[in-house]
Amino acid sequence: MPDPVTATIDVPGAVLTYDVRGDLTTTEQPVLLMIGSPMGASGFPTLASHFTDRTVVTYDPRGVERSKRTDDGGELSPNDHAGDLAALIEALGTGPVDLFASSGGAVNALALMAQRPELVRRLVAHEPPLASLVSDHENALKVVEDMYQTYQRDGMGAGMAKFIAFVSYAGEIPADYTEQPAPDPAMFGLPTTDDGSRDDALLGQNLRGCTSYQPDLEALSKVKDKIVIGSGEESEGQLARRGGEAIAERLGLTPVLFPSNHGGFLGDEYGQPGKPAEFAVTLREALAN
Repeated sequence: MPDPVTATIDVPGAVLTYDVRGDLTTTEQPVLLMIGSPMGASGFPTLASHFTDRTVVTYDPRGVERSKRTDDGGELSPNDHAGDLAALIEALGTGPVDLFASSGGAVNALALMAQRPELVRRLVAHEPPLASLVSDHENALKVVEDMYQTYQRDGMGAGMAKFIAFVSYAGEIPADYTEQPAPDPAMFGLPTTDDGSRDDALLGQNLRGCTSYQPDLEALSKVKDKIVIGSGEESEGQLARRGGEAIAERLGLTPVLFPSNHGGFLGDEYGQPGKPAEFAVTLREALAN
């Protein structure tokens, strides 16, 4: 696969940076756009390497890595990201794209599909953490709020420790979850002191807007033939998988089981590899059906 070519696009409130692997002018198949949130383009080199026959585009969401915000900061919503994605796809100028979206990126992609479905040929939404749709949504969103307030009060280490513990929890969230002893940030190699910053892309900008998002089910039901919901085979009971299963049920879709876990497409990008080769095979099949 050729080295990525980097470009930028100005959107209201941000300058987005994206990378193109391949030739946008001679694409026989739709461009394959791979997105996460708050994960940026740095999470997708391994997965992209399994699609050398496609032109692959990755990007950094606003406020992440190279995509700088030019607004006053603050929290973001999936609708904000959907607007950015629409602008990016239009800037590519190649017509409807195939879209693989992971985690918060999958929530943002569902927002895009509800608003601008003509921009996407097929969406594979892998484990969108739609806490708003699970049966125990009140308890789940209470935990999210506690996580956010912990970050605002005590900083990144304390907030991220709670996040890591929460996303790996399997099963419905008990009402007394937030009353349990807080995890020690040092257990996860996180800082135990507060550096005073409050601009973390996950905890400060996207956490609450992503998990509380209410998808436009009426709009999505009209384009559900374009949507595939993916679940990690090792993620049973975890919130992100349950969120995906909840939206699939409401749309009358059967989730496709993907190898590994929530980050099953990863190589060594973050030191927690999944099964990227096997994941890519399933993704290729999902895009083709």
